[in-house]
Amino acid sequence: MYISEKAPAKINLTLDVLYKRNDGYHELEMVMTTIDLADRIDLHPLPDDVILLESSSGLVPQDERNLAYLAAKMLKEKLGIKKGVSIYISKQIPVAGGLAGGSSDAAATLRGLNKLWGLGLSLKELAKIGAEIGSDVPFCVYSNTAIARGRGEILTPLPPPPPCWIVLAKPVHGVSTADVFRQIRVNEIKLRPSTEKMVEAIKQGDYDAMTKLLVNVIEPITMKMHPEVKKIKEKMIQFGADGVLMSGSGPTVFGLVRNESRVPRIVNSLRGFCQQVFAVRMLGILDQGLTK
Repeated sequence: MYISEKAPAKINLTLDVLYKRNDGYHELEMVMTTIDLADRIDLHPLPDDVILLESSSGLVPQDERNLAYLAAKMLKEKLGIKKGVSIYISKQIPVAGGLAGGSSDAAATLRGLNKLWGLGLSLKELAKIGAEIGSDVPFCVYSNTAIARGRGEILTPLPPPPPCWIVLAKPVHGVSTADVFRQIRVNEIKLRPSTEKMVEAIKQGDYDAMTKLLVNVIEPITMKMHPEVKKIKEKMIQFGADGVLMSGSGPTVFGLVRNESRVPRIVNSLRGFCQQVFAVRMLGILDQGLTK
C-alpha cells in the first residue's frame, strides 16, 4: 500500500499586517485560497523505523530542514509511532515563491500519513500539529479557502472563489520572508485591503468585485527590494489580466483571467524574461489524494 497526496499551492487574495505582537510575530489578516498548481507527495511504508525523503528538485533540502520530513518526525514523536516511511516529493510549485510550497508539502504529508498509518485524526487535529511546523501549514492541511488570522493559523472557512484562470510568474530569485517582514513599518502602510468586502465578493460569486479588491500590503516592500516583481505585474496588466497581485511575501505574481483566450497572450508576454510561468485553474477546495 502507498499513499499519493496532492499538495496545492496557495495564493493570497488579500494580505494585511495589523501590528507587531509582543512575541515578535506580526498579526496578520488574509484571505487565501488554493490553485491547481501542486506538488505530489508519495508515501511508502518502510520496515525499519526511519524517515527517508527524496525530491525531484535539487533546490529543496532532503533532511530535517524539509518541512515534510519535519511533519513526519513530529507525527511520530507526538503519537509514539515506531514505523518507517519513504517520502517522495514531486516538485512543481516554485521554491521560495510566496506560494507555501514547503508548507503544503508538510500538510500533505500529515494527511497522507494519517491514512497510511490509520491514525484516524481529524483535519482539525492535523492542523494543530501543523501549526507547530509553520504558520501556513494549518491552512494547507485544509487546502480550501479561508480567512487566516494570527500568524496565519486561525482559520475561518469560506466557499471557493468564482472559477477562473490563474497565470503565475516567478522571477529567478526567491525571497526570504524574514527579510521582507523586517522591512515592514505598520504605521507607514498606505493602502489596506478590505477583508469584509473580499469575503462578500467570494460568497456572492462576484468575480469583477474580487479582482478589484486584490491588495497585499507587503507588495510595495518586495517590489522595492526586487524591481522585476513590479515589471511582471505591469506586464500582466498590460496584456489583459483582470486583476494582478503578488502572493505572500513574493516574488511570485499572479493574474486572474476569466477569458481563456487571453491566457496564452499573457503567458507568452512573460516568458521572455521569466523562466517559471504557469497557467492553471482556481481550485479553492481540497482535492483528496489517492490510496493504492
